[in-house]
Amino acid sequence: MKLSRLVGERIKDVPSGATLRSHIYLLRAGYIKQVSAGIFSLLPPAQRVNLKIQNIIREEMNSVGGQEVLFPVVMPRELWEMSGRYSSIKDEMIRFKDRTQHDMVLGMTHEEAAVHLALNTIKSYDQLPFMVFQLQTKFRDEARPRGGLIRAREFTMKDAYSFHATQEDLANYYQKVFDAYMRIFKRIGFKNFVAVEGDNGMMGGKVSHEFMAVTEAGEDRLVICKHCGYSSNMEVAVSVKDENDSTVKGEIEEVFTGNAHTIEDVCNFLEIDAKHTAKAVCYKTTDGRLVVAFLRGDHEVNESKLQKIARSELVPVDVEEFGLFAGNIGCLNLNAPSGSVIAYDKSLQNLENFVTGANKKDFHIKNVSASRDLADVEFVDIALVKEGERCVHCGEELSFTRGIEIGNIFQLGTRYTKEMGMKVTMPDGSVKEPIMGCYGIGVGRSLESIIEEKADDKGLVWPMSIAPWQVHFCPLRLDDENVGVLAEELYRDMEKAGIEVLYDDRNLSAGVKLTDSELMGVPIRVIISPKTIVNGQAEVTIRETGEKLFINFADLISELKEMIKGDLEELM
Repeated sequence: MKLSRLVGERIKDVPSGATLRSHIYLLRAGYIKQVSAGIFSLLPPAQRVNLKIQNIIREEMNSVGGQEVLFPVVMPRELWEMSGRYSSIKDEMIRFKDRTQHDMVLGMTHEEAAVHLALNTIKSYDQLPFMVFQLQTKFRDEARPRGGLIRAREFTMKDAYSFHATQEDLANYYQKVFDAYMRIFKRIGFKNFVAVEGDNGMMGGKVSHEFMAVTEAGEDRLVICKHCGYSSNMEVAVSVKDENDSTVKGEIEEVFTGNAHTIEDVCNFLEIDAKHTAKAVCYKTTDGRLVVAFLRGDHEVNESKLQKIARSELVPVDVEEFGLFAGNIGCLNLNAPSGSVIAYDKSLQNLENFVTGANKKDFHIKNVSASRDLADVEFVDIALVKEGERCVHCGEELSFTRGIEIGNIFQLGTRYTKEMGMKVTMPDGSVKEPIMGCYGIGVGRSLESIIEEKADDKGLVWPMSIAPWQVHFCPLRLDDENVGVLAEELYRDMEKAGIEVLYDDRNLSAGVKLTDSELMGVPIRVIISPKTIVNGQAEVTIRETGEKLFINFADLISELKEMIKGDLEELM
């Protein structure tokens, strides 16, 4: 490819609205162009990367027996009503009417389509297991798209769906896909990624893992034990809490606290530590029920865990509509309406001599004892893991980092097959719903996340396996006849040898050409100039390390092929 003919331009200025380094470089290097919020066109360089990532994914999905299909982007309302998600998914899903006024949706995921494909087609246990996958455009109307392709509204995704007769069979296949994902991300070029226990969210199911590119640019908070390898998304992470005081010291005493409504204010007023208090965090379910979470004052509520207990999304609430006093809500004698969800975190278990709200305006209660006063309470895990807490597996202190979710896998169970009426006949003549697994990879997210890991202060740095081109050929002083003739000859030789080459055929200054090559991030740069021609050599630079080599023209093609082969083999 000749750079003079390449669609797109390289720019110096940081585009407005772009904050992540990866997003900035993709725009500056002419890889993507924004069409609307969270919607981008991929220019030729980005599309070449995109297709290489897809091919790696395709190869690995084929290796575990996947069969490639293509589901529709547009689906009728009825398909999503069968699963119950037409009404349960809110504004993220685009709904519209076709010309006949029939209700339709844009696919944001394809569990329903996968079950529909198998419905009345797969009828017997001996047709199981099987897995189908696709590489498809999806649309999710994100409220806050950010970071270019990191959180886009329109995006390309690999999603796969497996069907099994038994839970054991699903568990075995799940591990095969897990291993395939590890190979995929290694082949893409990631060195700093981790698989963590994940939250199933709208997908359902009980077991899930998220594959995270570890980077401070990520929005997901990760909890990791460097000693035993435990890793989890903060949403589902667990830990060993510090020990509570287990000695009962005093009788309950109601105290006036006036305008002290926050934990900080109460602690200052009573001259106590937050770990000796119980706070109430309140929400409302989407159907209007009150939700109150009690936890130790120095802990924060984990909304993801609490939503599972409430079996609903949570929304802000004005507690006065339920007859409660904000800032004085306590875990004793709470007069909550019928149907309310009241949850007590494990951080309160064994806690003695603590302060809680008196459920009375301007008052709190001292000397509350969990063993004495909350003896009938079931304690659950609804708190976020804190700094300094220890691993539940080995007891070592946990560490915290951030990551970008680039893939996920779920054991879905029978949620979708049961709701949509899919059944198969078993060997004993009985019928049952197949058990499903679901496996996704964000192609655009992977493309941009690898930039966050690899890029430097000069621009993009692509791994050889997904680079748009393998060699960036930069002849300097093309107005020199010797350079011009040799450049055309070497370009033809590279193409004949099967080397993917981007030829900068522009007669511009060395500064412009070399800056553009660093910005675009192609793994190997080859320079010829009047000076190198005199020496009979080309200057070869490795983009990632900056290493420079001088190679004789006679050996250039064979040496480049060996370098490319070595890089590719290292990523396999």
